[in-house]
Amino acid sequence: MATYSPSDLRDMAQHGITPQQVDRQLTRFQTGFPYLRLEASATTDNGILPLDDKLCDYYIHEWDAYRNAAPHFPKVVKFVPASGAASRMFKDLFAFLDADYDVPATDFERQFFSEIHHFAFFPELNVACMKCYDANVDDLLTQQRYKDVVRALLNAEGLGYGTLPKALLTFHHAAEGVRKAFEEHLAEGAEYAAVDNVVRIHFTVSPEHRPLLEKAVQQCKERYTEQLGVDFLVDYSEQLPSTDTIAADTDNQPFRDNGHLLFRPGGHGALIHNLNNLDADVVFIKNIDNVVPDSQKADTILYKKVLGGILVATQGKIFEYIQSLSEGLIEESYLAEIEKFVTDVLCIGNLPLESEASLRRQHLLSVLNRPLRVCGMVRNEGEPGGGPFLVYNADGTVSPQILESSQIDKSDERNVRLFKEGTHFNPVDLVCALKDHNGQPFNLLQYVDDETGFISEKSKDGRVLKALELPGLWNGAMSRWNTIFVEVPLSTFNPVKTVNDLLRPAHQGN
Repeated sequence: MATYSPSDLRDMAQHGITPQQVDRQLTRFQTGFPYLRLEASATTDNGILPLDDKLCDYYIHEWDAYRNAAPHFPKVVKFVPASGAASRMFKDLFAFLDADYDVPATDFERQFFSEIHHFAFFPELNVACMKCYDANVDDLLTQQRYKDVVRALLNAEGLGYGTLPKALLTFHHAAEGVRKAFEEHLAEGAEYAAVDNVVRIHFTVSPEHRPLLEKAVQQCKERYTEQLGVDFLVDYSEQLPSTDTIAADTDNQPFRDNGHLLFRPGGHGALIHNLNNLDADVVFIKNIDNVVPDSQKADTILYKKVLGGILVATQGKIFEYIQSLSEGLIEESYLAEIEKFVTDVLCIGNLPLESEASLRRQHLLSVLNRPLRVCGMVRNEGEPGGGPFLVYNADGTVSPQILESSQIDKSDERNVRLFKEGTHFNPVDLVCALKDHNGQPFNLLQYVDDETGFISEKSKDGRVLKALELPGLWNGAMSRWNTIFVEVPLSTFNPVKTVNDLLRPAHQGN
């Protein structure tokens, strides 16, 4: 254990982090994380469930029957990670402000200004320009004051979009005017997550943005209740300071900022704590920026119901098997049926070849009695990010996992080839079952694989630092869950990574 000054200990205490945790994190910078070994890329022939109209209809019926099962209605929650500022969405515009030229020069810049009237936030931007410069957008563009328009969009004196969270940005035109990203989640949730005319939505949000988001939700909730005929129960949580991680310098020693230890957010994997604190039977997880206007929502709504139906139908079968095994049922034919279910439906391979029935029963119980998730997967169209694979676990079994490229040993030609050959992409489209067969919540922290974190290189005031990210929420944080991959259409995946993405047809309502 390293020696820390009283100031260091105070820095740790402010985050709720112990010296032992800091030591373990610093050791990680030295040792790194082990790479994962791939068995295969998941495809519709191996590990991903393809759908047809008949299956879709069946699972939609299953979902609607589950959520309308009066009088014992389930608790369904739509969980939306909405933390962090949208600054990365505007990185190209920030670069334009810093450029040594004053008129659009890149394709991105030219598209932004030539199509500026198509943004749903254009009327707000017009007002901000009048406030800041006593001139509207068109007048400023005529005068080639392009950077003033950008300043009115990004800076605090104008709309302040450069520091607001994506949840509070105006994304789309709507029948009633315009909608911000969080409003689209309300409208979407009403279509598939309503139970007994109540939609429960949980936003994770950073502390500095929470009052703004709470106020905005409160201002529009009543209007959406009148429009959509459902009540909204919205709550919030923040990423725990205790999930921050120590930053290291290039020598793997604590990185110091003005003499103080520097802690950084541990990434979206920290949200497993927020998810673990939810009281819910079923949770839909979807990123804040993957929303579309009402005219484009049909596929999203349909396939959310399908994923929910697959989840509850599979969970029902798992509970049936657990009940029978718990009662001591160990006939050979029944054990073989369950093993086939584990292999064919849960896609878990390399099960231990136990000959004794009681050992097989015990192992099957341990495999089945886990949190369950169903993950929509879209065809890979070249988007950066993780994908679905069949991966070896520490116990020798193989199971479905969502991997990032950083988890692959680039010197292993076979793994690199399998990763590149991946046919599908993870759009963060999950439905999760958080309770066991007795209705008790799983402790989700017990199912995190701590060996699946990330180390990345960042900078602070021009100095290089190493950052430690916790196992990702849908990666290592759910590594030990039972997982089903399902193919969903690309039309359900419409992220807004840059401001110009809002100009795509899916966000224009065309």
